[in-house]
Amino acid sequence: MTTYTSAIDAVRAVKAKFGTAWSAISPEDAARMQMQNRFRTGLDIAKYTAGIMRRDMAEYDADTSKYTQSLGCWHGFVAQQKMIANKKYFGTTEKKYLYLSGWMVAALRSEFGPLPDQSMHEKTSVPALIEELYTFLRQADAKEMNDLFRSLKKAQEAGDTAKAKDLEEQINNYETHVVPVIADIDAGFGNDEATYLLTKKMIEAGACAIQIENQVSDAKQCGHQAGKVTVPHEDFIAKINAVRYAFLELGVEEGIIVARTDSEGADLTQKIPVSNKKGDLASQYISYLATQEIDISEAQDDEILIKRDGKLHRPTRLASGLYQFREGTQIDRVVLDCITSLQNGADLLWIETPTPNVKEIAHMVNRVKEVVPNAKLVYNNSPSFNWTLNFRQQAYDRFVAEGKDVSAYDRAKLMSIDYDETELAKDADEKIRTFQADSAREAGIFHHLITLPTYHTTALHMHELSKGYFGDQGMLAYVAGVQRKEIREGVACVKHQAMAGSDIGDDHKEIFAGEQALKAGDDSKNTMNQFSA
Repeated sequence: MTTYTSAIDAVRAVKAKFGTAWSAISPEDAARMQMQNRFRTGLDIAKYTAGIMRRDMAEYDADTSKYTQSLGCWHGFVAQQKMIANKKYFGTTEKKYLYLSGWMVAALRSEFGPLPDQSMHEKTSVPALIEELYTFLRQADAKEMNDLFRSLKKAQEAGDTAKAKDLEEQINNYETHVVPVIADIDAGFGNDEATYLLTKKMIEAGACAIQIENQVSDAKQCGHQAGKVTVPHEDFIAKINAVRYAFLELGVEEGIIVARTDSEGADLTQKIPVSNKKGDLASQYISYLATQEIDISEAQDDEILIKRDGKLHRPTRLASGLYQFREGTQIDRVVLDCITSLQNGADLLWIETPTPNVKEIAHMVNRVKEVVPNAKLVYNNSPSFNWTLNFRQQAYDRFVAEGKDVSAYDRAKLMSIDYDETELAKDADEKIRTFQADSAREAGIFHHLITLPTYHTTALHMHELSKGYFGDQGMLAYVAGVQRKEIREGVACVKHQAMAGSDIGDDHKEIFAGEQALKAGDDSKNTMNQFSA
């Protein structure tokens, strides 16, 4: 472990090697800057965070209460403030990750402007956002460490050795804001080679976990919309292999692959795989196709037919050329997708479900666990679900099953504010509150995330601020709704100049130029000091 003292000694040795030309370089200041920049490259980050995820996965296998969480972030600043808040309120970043949503990249970060979640955004925007996330997290480290070093310098100048020793211990044992990111590569943005090349860029930017889905790349749809088209298992396995080879090539041996199946909501496939013998993987995939038995005399020229149990069948095919799966096969296809992915290199699973229902998720996961006992999910606590309505309806159905009187409720209208203070609504809210712990325990969910929370919070906060500021509240809308809360909650960003790096810049200027430094933090003129009280 590198300590402040060992870093000073190392710089002194280098300085001695190069002689008097380096006389202006302070070993203490150089060591300080090194301590404030623990990670040199994105690969350093990917290796470090992959180790964190592997450790967390093992701890979850031993104790399902030790699940992990994240919120989707569409900008580095959002990620930074999230992790600063975690350290402030919980004292640690442990088991708290970042999620990079392809949906939010498409909607908020594409040069084309807002786009639907169909892999139309520039693939380069994904690694660019990963790099941005970690740039802001490393800057949070630098800012917080800079404050510690400022305090250390004051203690040393005051001769307070006890305080100086305590501060040096804090510096040596500092917990970074850098945490794992689970990064969405959609369906791989093209063929296997395209997936491999993009994966490398994402890893080089710092990603330790790549989430990839089994949809057709050029027909990709949001998991919560219709029209999804899945690929045969062999095609998906090839992309899993491409991701693994990218991790290994770059030396990230512990890299994580999250295999997502959209089969629960997908009823189409683009191609029929080649089966070499009955019952093989391709044969199982083909067995789910919707077909109609026909006589050979009914066959048309150039038509594709399937032999099934000694008889000819015509697969149901759309005008687009896509093939239809049979109704009622969704869950079976999800289970086969999951088992096949885990048996072929995936580390974690992602199942898109129509509603957030612990029992339904557990039903699928338990079937997977019959074959792969340590199967674990990454689960999307999606804003696409109407959580209030879903859980009130679940509560209603539970009350009915328990024989309770539900005559005061209209199941179809349970979203109404009129029900907010009822026993049913409070029961539902408690189930929402415990959903993550319940499903971690009962449905194998290792990682809980919300894909699009900061998309919605940004929209809501701007809606509320605009309503008040441009209305009769004027400046009070900002002061009471934002700044006063920042001050009283101790939000670091209330001192926005310092958050953006002005204190770090001032200290660097002094290190580089000594007394000649022109600094921005003059106490008599710095309005940010109004927030020091």
